Amino acid sequence: MLAASLVVAYSPLLLAQAVFTDDELLAADRPIAAGHSFWMEELTFMEIRDLIADGTTTVIVPTGGIEENGPYLATGKHNLILEATCPAIAEKLGNALCAPIVKFVPEGNIDPPSGAMKFPGSISLTAATYEALLTDIALSLRQSGFTDIVLIGDSGGNQTGMANVAAALKTLWESGETRIHFVWEFYSPGWEETEQFTEGQLGVAESGHDGYHDDIWVTAMMMVTDPDQVRISQRIDAGLASINGVSIVPLEETIELGRKMVEFRAEFTANEIRSVISASRN
Repeated sequence: MLAASLVVAYSPLLLAQAVFTDDELLAADRPIAAGHSFWMEELTFMEIRDLIADGTTTVIVPTGGIEENGPYLATGKHNLILEATCPAIAEKLGNALCAPIVKFVPEGNIDPPSGAMKFPGSISLTAATYEALLTDIALSLRQSGFTDIVLIGDSGGNQTGMANVAAALKTLWESGETRIHFVWEFYSPGWEETEQFTEGQLGVAESGHDGYHDDIWVTAMMMVTDPDQVRISQRIDAGLASINGVSIVPLEETIELGRKMVEFRAEFTANEIRSVISASRN
């Protein structure tokens, strides 16, 4: 009898009567306290909805890549750097979230291979695919209610596609409330400024070049996210815990160096984003 009563209590008919309509769910209050993250993918739709309503109307679309980075660094180098820098930028802006990292970008011709595509593990998109992907992401974010969509890229090959998408959508959205901004400055002079800061203010400068697609700046910023992705323990065991003449041990000191780089680059980029958004509204 107990089993029968449970079947009745949870019958499909009764469950169907309790299902929210889309409009009801969109308007419903959160049944629990909000969680916190700067990453959209770590938030519920209700948390994002309420943040937008409270003024978090800027969203950053970070683009990274999967490419060859020498014998020590994981192929997701740019994505790991963005894992550290994007939330730091959003926090400094005070009214921004980070969209999921766009991990697939142009890395060279696939067949016959060129650029990074000569190396196993690299993944490349055509320019058309990359721009179509960015366009659909931006359209989705506009639909969500964000009024300022910011494109940034950690790799040189990402920049042209972002510029093209921003130019096309700027024209398409000219009469609307939403603006799209390609902030080239995150990449350049953002990288150069970070290097100069590291040398001039932190006193850390490379004294040579090991010949790899690698340097102390990318290594230290990657280590903020995950030291294993620069193969720190294996390099210590092999006596190779340095890059371009700069030691990356002790581990804690290099992570702290990376944090200072991230902090500087985030502040630099946040200032550029504020400037671009302000200019677009005048």
